[in-house]
Amino acid sequence: MQEWLNSLLIQEGLSPNTVQAYRQDLETLNFFMEQSSMHLSDIDEDSLLLFSAFLSKKGDSRRTIARRLSCLRKFFAWLFQEHHIKENPALLLDTPKLPLYLPEVLSLEEIGRLLSAPDPRTKLGQRDIAMLHLLYASGLRVSELVSVKATDIDFQKGIIRVFGKGRKERLIPMHETALSLLTAYLQNTRPLLMPDPKTCDNELFLNRSGKKLTRQGIWKLIKKYCLTAKIQGTVSPHTLRHSFATHLLEGGADLRTVQILLGHSDLMATELYTRICQSIIQEIYSHAHPRCRS
Repeated sequence: MQEWLNSLLIQEGLSPNTVQAYRQDLETLNFFMEQSSMHLSDIDEDSLLLFSAFLSKKGDSRRTIARRLSCLRKFFAWLFQEHHIKENPALLLDTPKLPLYLPEVLSLEEIGRLLSAPDPRTKLGQRDIAMLHLLYASGLRVSELVSVKATDIDFQKGIIRVFGKGRKERLIPMHETALSLLTAYLQNTRPLLMPDPKTCDNELFLNRSGKKLTRQGIWKLIKKYCLTAKIQGTVSPHTLRHSFATHLLEGGADLRTVQILLGHSDLMATELYTRICQSIIQEIYSHAHPRCRS
C-alpha cells in the first residue's frame, strides 16, 4: 500500500491532500480485511462486494463509497500491473449511481456585493479585495490560490501562471480590474504585511503576521464577507470557481475554453456547468414568460 502511495506522490505528482485521501481509503480496506481475517491476496470480486456493503452499513454516503471504490480500482490495477497479484478483482467493480449534483452559483448581483464587502481603508481589506477579485477573475481552486507566487503574474500580458492537480501548468488571462487591484496590493499593501521580506518566500497573499495565507484562512474570510454582504447559503472559495465558469458560459464562452481555464482534464467535468446554465435559463423563463405567471 505504501509503495503505491509513494508512486502517486512521486511519479504521478498528485498533491499530498489527494494521496492522504487515498491513504484513508486503503486504511478502511485494511480495517475490513482485519475484521474478516483476510490477506490482500485473498481479495476477490465477492470480497469487494462485501466491502461495498460494509461501507454502506457503517454509514458512508454514496459519494464516499464511490470515491473509496474508485481508489480500489486504481490500487488493484497497479497491483496487477506490478505483478503483485495474478488477477485484478476490481476489474468489473461497479460504483453506486450518484445523484446529479449542481453546485451553488452566485448571481452577478451577489458577486458584486461580495467583492465590495472588504473595507478598502484597511490593509487587510485591500488584500482581501485583491484576493476575491483574483478568485472570481481566474476560477482558481483555493489550493492553487495559496500556492501562487507574486512572480507568477505577468502584468504586461495580463496572465497568471497556475500549477493545478498533478502539477500541471496552465496560463489564465485576467481582466484589467483584477490586475489593477493586484498591482496596488503588491506595491502598497503587501510590503506593510512583511515584517521580514526574507521569510515570505515570494508568497502572494500574506496574513497579518506576514506568513502565507492558508486555505482555512481564506475559507473563514469568505464566510465573514458573505455575512457582511448578506449572502444566504453556504459559500466557499469553490463557489467563486463555479460562478466564474457558469458566468463565462452564460456570456458566450465555448465549453472547451472553459475547460482549459479551469484545468479540467476531462471535458465531462466541465459539462456540468452547462446544466447549471440550463437551470438558470429555465428559472428566468418561468419568471418572465407571461404564460408561466398566469
